[in-house]
Amino acid sequence: MASMGAGRKPDDDDEDLAILDTHLVAPHGVPRKVFELLRPSAEGIGFEIVRIRFGLQDGHTLQIMAERADGSMSVEDCEELSRTLSAVLDVEDPIPGEYNLEISSPGIDRPLTRPKDFERWKGFDVKIELAEPIEGRKRFRGTLQGVEGGEVLVECDIEGYSEPQVLGLPFEKLSEAKLVMSDDLIRESLKRQGRAEDASEDAPSDGE
Repeated sequence: MASMGAGRKPDDDDEDLAILDTHLVAPHGVPRKVFELLRPSAEGIGFEIVRIRFGLQDGHTLQIMAERADGSMSVEDCEELSRTLSAVLDVEDPIPGEYNLEISSPGIDRPLTRPKDFERWKGFDVKIELAEPIEGRKRFRGTLQGVEGGEVLVECDIEGYSEPQVLGLPFEKLSEAKLVMSDDLIRESLKRQGRAEDASEDAPSDGE
């Protein structure tokens, strides 16, 4: 196993992954402020916030991705969560000026933002970008192997090696991570949402 992260300590495997920093869910600034404000209300009605971004499209849109604990998220769920979060935002007013609230599911080629996301989707292809390069490299694409000792494990091709290597990328150094669309991913996503019978019809022929 090759590792491109900090050395693992003996007790790293006992680390509670849930306490790792939520920078991928909500970066510092407005998104983090909104996340801390809305998280209790979202969880109170059975939803988990996956990612929050503000101002990426037109400078006036608050984008919130969310899902239930089992990974499902229907149109009705989006509407229910929107009503609840809108009420909190109206009262607390954390963002000055006018803005649009956009609630959505993470989608099939979803962003991975929490340690448990990297565990749930082991075995599928992922693209990862680091905030700063490690040994001159910031972007990685390979097969996700889960999380261990605060590092995301990815099996990918490395120059100088004849076979794919498993790299350990420090979770706190990740700036972006998302699943890569494929037939297998579509089938598995639909299966997990109880719609496996639709997978063969919806899967793209080119695997992207």
